[in-house]
Amino acid sequence: MSHYHAVVWLDHSEAHVMHISMDDVEKSIVHPAKPHLHLHTKSGAIGAGRQAEDKSYYHAIVEALSGAQEILVVGPAQAKLQLIKHIHAHDQAMADKVVGVETIDHPSDAQLVAYARKYFVAKDRMLS
Repeated sequence: MSHYHAVVWLDHSEAHVMHISMDDVEKSIVHPAKPHLHLHTKSGAIGAGRQAEDKSYYHAIVEALSGAQEILVVGPAQAKLQLIKHIHAHDQAMADKVVGVETIDHPSDAQLVAYARKYFVAKDRMLS
């Protein structure tokens, strides 16, 4: 993919990766190999009650983002932060390309693209 900007919306069940320009969008969807389980702690139980990080899922998202020079990471909960931690631990070159992390709920793909375009225009104006 040859677009300068990319946005990824993710939660623990899927990631929507959009490489965008002013007049074009290339979309891919990444799913984890294993579905996310909601674990609950019980009184007196050993362990944190959390599912282990799905490194292959985050690696696949990083692969889908390759080629972008500026990346916006968005999502409703903790998955976006886990992706950022994964990127910092495994791909410092990509970590330098992440320009923002935002909390947004569950937009349609068209809403996500519009949000990202507005974000990148505002970011570019701040740097001018």
